[in-house]
Amino acid sequence: MAVEAGTRQEERVVGRVWTVRLDPDGRPSVGAVRLSCSRPACADQRFPGGAAVGRKAAIGHVKEHLARIREGGGPRGDAWCACRAAGCAWHTPAPATGRPSGAPPTAGAVRCEGPAVLTVYADRAGRLWRIAETCTRCAAATPGCRVLNTARHPARPAPAGTDQAPRKPDAEEDAADRAGRDGLTAAFSDRGSSPAAGASSCAAASPAPVPRARAAQPASASGRTKRWGKIAQRIVPRDLEPDALRLELIKLGDEFRAYQQRTEPDLTVLATLHERKARAFGLWADVSGDISLRHEAERAEKAAQTTLEMHANRTGQPLGGTAGDGPLVERLLTRTQAASARTVLDYVAANSPHPEAEVRLAVLMLTLRSARAGTGNVTGQDLTGWLQGDAEQVVERLIEADWLHLPGTVAELMASRPEGPIAITVPTLLPEQSRPFVFGKTTRARLSGWAQKVVSDRKIRKKKATAADRLLALYTAAHARPDGRLGHAEDDGLCLDQAAEFCALPPDQIAEHAGLLVAAGWLAEADTIGDRLRGQLAERALPLGGML
Repeated sequence: MAVEAGTRQEERVVGRVWTVRLDPDGRPSVGAVRLSCSRPACADQRFPGGAAVGRKAAIGHVKEHLARIREGGGPRGDAWCACRAAGCAWHTPAPATGRPSGAPPTAGAVRCEGPAVLTVYADRAGRLWRIAETCTRCAAATPGCRVLNTARHPARPAPAGTDQAPRKPDAEEDAADRAGRDGLTAAFSDRGSSPAAGASSCAAASPAPVPRARAAQPASASGRTKRWGKIAQRIVPRDLEPDALRLELIKLGDEFRAYQQRTEPDLTVLATLHERKARAFGLWADVSGDISLRHEAERAEKAAQTTLEMHANRTGQPLGGTAGDGPLVERLLTRTQAASARTVLDYVAANSPHPEAEVRLAVLMLTLRSARAGTGNVTGQDLTGWLQGDAEQVVERLIEADWLHLPGTVAELMASRPEGPIAITVPTLLPEQSRPFVFGKTTRARLSGWAQKVVSDRKIRKKKATAADRLLALYTAAHARPDGRLGHAEDDGLCLDQAAEFCALPPDQIAEHAGLLVAAGWLAEADTIGDRLRGQLAERALPLGGML
């Protein structure tokens, strides 16, 4: 902890700093970690349970310090900026300034400003946490820094012999204070800030005891003066010209933060914000000559395009247009994820150790649980939900075929509950084997959730659907177009033989099982004339459609 350096002018003291670290303890193979705190009264702690246990303890330790600081009155209004005392190294990397890390900043290069604030910083690796009293500007310029509380300006006594009241902060200081409190407490979506942007936001010289008088500033469109703002971890300069650009950047930062407070996302609104950001940063780069701003503009332009594509994937509408007269629905899977789902279905059909529908359904669900690492968590409730009374027999058959490995017995697996799942292993999906799937963990989880929703559909379950019925429901959902019609438009439905093979049924029985799905409200219509399965998903099944 940084000890108070005594009194200086105006009896101001250096801001306090608490640093909590998590370091390896002993040999890496042991996995133990050591928690240390810069406060002398806090003894080091050792955790043999690994980094996860250590991080939990470190976060608890930080919270204890924060509670004590708040009980003691929070940040001190007469404290100097602790970041400045450290040479502003917290937000000014050496490559950006050409000076050794931790060296005092060059005079005039940076400028501290604003009231003292209590901040907390956690590095992305989960190894260091820092609580500090800093100025508002340094807090805003430090990536990953969160402001928890703001100190009041220290009261200044009036000169002897006068009855002058203490000076109140002017409108500009109020605006900066509000921006520091409100803007910094919400994590901004874009953390790719330029080092050079942070280098111009901290002070080199001691702040004046009383800020000099400022000329009146023009009011914004809302009627209030606001010359301070932050966007994408960058401070918008107060003297940026043209004035319309400065106001647009400040407004964009506020609107991005407001968007993050939404309870439900709106991708069209987000795409519009990214488009505006791309234009504003492009103009800012032209005005300032900063190439990093040009890169930020290009990133925003790509983000706008990606967001629009995500919206098209979710709604089933083509990018930049509408899908004819088809319904506008929120899809559980994107087009890419739906293609991955069809890849999994094809893999299961070709690699199931037994051809029965019950075994194939279990193989499909267990594959989705363990597709990434070859291992996954399953409970007895999961299995009985998928297979009803056949679950235990199917698991035993998979173990006999060496397709599935369990850490215990089948009885223990069937007795497991959500609070104590069993870790299963599928040897053919282990990382050392050739990987049949290339999707990431987010897609894996989304596909598993999609299949679970289809298999456990309430109306299908009420019809006492068999494993073959559930496989057919999965197959039709994965092979439907945005409007719900089955198969590609040029194919006029699905190949009856392929659907029957996946469901482990004779082709002449597909019509009977499709009729059950119609009765359950999964399909709006279905027919098997000729060698094609034609039909359409019911409206309630459209969100689970695969968007061919």
